[in-house]
Amino acid sequence: MQARFDSAKPVAANHVPLSPISHLNRAATVYADRTAIVYGARRDDYATFAATVRRIAGGLRALGIGRGDTVSVIAPNIPELYALHYAVPMVGAVLNAINTRLEPETVGYIFDHADTKLVIADSAYLDLVDAAFGHLGGTRPVVTIIDPAAPGRVRDRAFDTLLDGPAFQGDGLPGDEWQALSLNYTSGTSGRPKGVIYHHRGAALMALGTVAAWAVPHQISYLSIVPMFHCNGWCHPWMLPLLGAKMVFTRDPVPEKIFAAIAAESVTHLGAAPIVLQMLAESPAAPATPFAPRIQAMTAGAPPPPAILEKTGAMGLDVMQVYGLTETYGHISQCLWRAEWGQLSAAEQAEMQAHQGVAFPMVEGVAVIDRATGAPVTPDGATQGEVAIRANTVMSGYYRDPAATETAFQDGWFWSGDAAVVHPNGYMQIRDRLKDVIISGGENISSVEVEAVLYRHADVLAAAVVALPDPKWGEVPRAYVELRDGTAPTAEAIIAHCRQHLAGFKTPKSVVFGPLPKTATGKIRKFELRQQARAEG
Repeated sequence: MQARFDSAKPVAANHVPLSPISHLNRAATVYADRTAIVYGARRDDYATFAATVRRIAGGLRALGIGRGDTVSVIAPNIPELYALHYAVPMVGAVLNAINTRLEPETVGYIFDHADTKLVIADSAYLDLVDAAFGHLGGTRPVVTIIDPAAPGRVRDRAFDTLLDGPAFQGDGLPGDEWQALSLNYTSGTSGRPKGVIYHHRGAALMALGTVAAWAVPHQISYLSIVPMFHCNGWCHPWMLPLLGAKMVFTRDPVPEKIFAAIAAESVTHLGAAPIVLQMLAESPAAPATPFAPRIQAMTAGAPPPPAILEKTGAMGLDVMQVYGLTETYGHISQCLWRAEWGQLSAAEQAEMQAHQGVAFPMVEGVAVIDRATGAPVTPDGATQGEVAIRANTVMSGYYRDPAATETAFQDGWFWSGDAAVVHPNGYMQIRDRLKDVIISGGENISSVEVEAVLYRHADVLAAAVVALPDPKWGEVPRAYVELRDGTAPTAEAIIAHCRQHLAGFKTPKSVVFGPLPKTATGKIRKFELRQQARAEG
């Protein structure tokens, strides 16, 4: 009997490849007259947006772009980049959104490594493209976006020329949902960035899972802050058409423009890194009273200090922390709010919100595992292991790097390289990158825990803690601190502040003041600080 059931095979009537392109196809009809895009005076409904996407896709095809071709895009968050998230994969090509803050040498490396066939660049970044070509030792065809907010010269051809020919016809779905959709490069905190391959299936499921995990209602007003070069904006651009939702653009995500857009467009949802939340909470442009109704905010990228969560909560942002990596399409776990937390103080709530929480609905497995035994760690909030993930929203692999892919995929899991504990309530909390754990006298010290205490000091703008070699203890914590303008605390004062909140062995033994090295995505380049500490130890 079982064999008869197993013999069934999928056919066109019951198997359609999963793809976020389906989301826009549906929205073009179901939500045709709803606003899809707001950018200054521009307001496009879904019928207009979908038609524009098809015209761009037709233009790309006329340039010879097809299945498997990489289209690299360098642009801020503007409607054209949003449209390219659909137009490029619609013709079977692969979208490679490049970080606009990268240096020319790395951009040239990405052009080469990604096998870029076409570059689409906002005119403000043409100098970056030219410099990257210099490092590359060659050029690629360039299509130039001329944004009215940042006009400039055109190289090769203007973006609007893509709209001149016949529009793309057909549903635009891939023949295989495992087909590559986008190529995202890691931030390169420890060397050359790696190319992470996303497939259509993973992107579609990430979008669907985010709706459920964030409990997103229909017709939200979403403010575009998360750079679309970062995990494709956490895949939110592929989620919004599902809901007939509005995407609001400011081009430059500075506090003044963000607050103005929130007020003008009744923003209900946004995503932002902790550093952006900190900027908003401390901006002179912040409204005098909390947002009403409260805004649903998602944050990720680094464990947010509880002090920042407390400040943003007071200004009317309900912040949910999520956790993920470039290799997992962004967020795969969430700090899901628990009713009993409502009885806690604001500071205690912020402490709970700093946990990375539980798996997203579309994620089959997130576990914290002892690599030595292969068993999940005891959920005691103290025993550390490595975060391992199993899901449809895990990359298909690193582009042109089978060795790194094999290392990342072992024993049926993707290994994150992040050290974490699991609390008795089942919520995961990141303690550190494994390479950032400090082992002092046989005791493990979480640099994240020490950094959270440093951020509670009123004069500290940014902080990083790394291991300093020590002849007695092996390693001790050293703090690197970037101060707020106009402040000048002593190292002794910073250490005394930490001693009030930490065990003695966790307290930094030295403090170095100065600007902290950061990646183009704003992450602190701890490997440089580790090298500096080793050289000075």
